[in-house]
Amino acid sequence: MNYIDVIAGIIIKDNKVLIARRSKGFLKGKWEFPGGKKENNESHKNCLKREFKEEFNIDIEVGKFYFTSQYDYENIKIKLHTYLVNDYRGNIQMKDHDKICWANKNELKNFEYAPADIPIIKKIIREE
Repeated sequence: MNYIDVIAGIIIKDNKVLIARRSKGFLKGKWEFPGGKKENNESHKNCLKREFKEEFNIDIEVGKFYFTSQYDYENIKIKLHTYLVNDYRGNIQMKDHDKICWANKNELKNFEYAPADIPIIKKIIREE
């Protein structure tokens, strides 16, 4: 089984990190960095821009690559590539999530995450 590339964005504003809780389907109720599956022939940055527009109706400025984690779920294997988001325009409107949270780095450990997101959370906390 091949890995599926998933691209997620990390927005840090006023020393707080944006996380979102999945409202349905696979991993419902788990917190994650917003993003989604890369389509064929789509760049990582274009995927991230598309996903943020679809999920939150905001336009983002994608920054530098941050970290990749991989996780083998029971029926799917993913590589989760994360990028820093430098800025966004618009008001966040949730479509695939039922909650968002702007968490201080020291609060990040208090949420239950999708397994692929956990190494990224640990890296953010370490780099405090």
